[in-house]
Amino acid sequence: MFFDTAHSYACWIKDGDGASERGLGECLREFGNRSEVVIATKGGHPHQGRFYPRPDDCLTPEVIAGDITESLERLQIDSIDLFLLHRDDPRHPVGEIVDMLNEQIKRGRVRHIGASNWSVSRLAEANAYAAEKGLQGFVVSSPQWNLVHPNHAPIGWDGRYDETALMMDDGDIDWHRQHRFPVMPWTPTAYGYIAGSESSNALSFDNAISRERRERARQLADRLGCTPNQIGLAYLLAHDFPVFPIVGTIDPEHLADSLAADGIALTAEQRDWLRSG
Repeated sequence: MFFDTAHSYACWIKDGDGASERGLGECLREFGNRSEVVIATKGGHPHQGRFYPRPDDCLTPEVIAGDITESLERLQIDSIDLFLLHRDDPRHPVGEIVDMLNEQIKRGRVRHIGASNWSVSRLAEANAYAAEKGLQGFVVSSPQWNLVHPNHAPIGWDGRYDETALMMDDGDIDWHRQHRFPVMPWTPTAYGYIAGSESSNALSFDNAISRERRERARQLADRLGCTPNQIGLAYLLAHDFPVFPIVGTIDPEHLADSLAADGIALTAEQRDWLRSG
């Protein structure tokens, strides 16, 4: 089993700061199945107003070390399987960041590292530095990515546009295909938009391009006997590099529906038709 969480989750609800990690930690303690679970958590998220007050510079060794310490305590574990930086900060050279994270690996507090909302150019630069220095580089990227088309930058916890978040574009897809670099996309179902949700977050994807792609997903779902939501996830899984969509829901039926997408194998032609018609 694989679980994705973050130091900042779920700061957007009352008394929710750290609740996700604490809840997962309690489950691990209760079920006693740590060896069967892979845990990814994230740190280094910038200031988010009253939701998540942070220092101006959230990628210093002190801040990252503090995030990791708190995450380990909340999760009740000795080492994080995959630690991702939640955001990038171009003020820091990639070498400085890679060195900092490898110190945490040497201490045994982190096993592998990844990057969330990083550009492919910074990813490539960081991993080139790591290879040159004989250090561990990033093993996965986690941008926002789904079948449909956004109207603007991703929405933050306060309902405003979050310019520090990154939406995968065609150039990014080409880079990941060329390097076969793994991706863990967040909001892979566009907050339910592909399945017809009309929530405010889902409607942040509502435009002519998205409506056409959603309709093609519905048509293909009818032909294959599955749901549009499953088609949206199968679209991501059909790419020529490893893709591990991050699915989040509080509804067991929605979870079961999403997990069933793993059994749907789209052809390259179907994948490209969903996007371009």
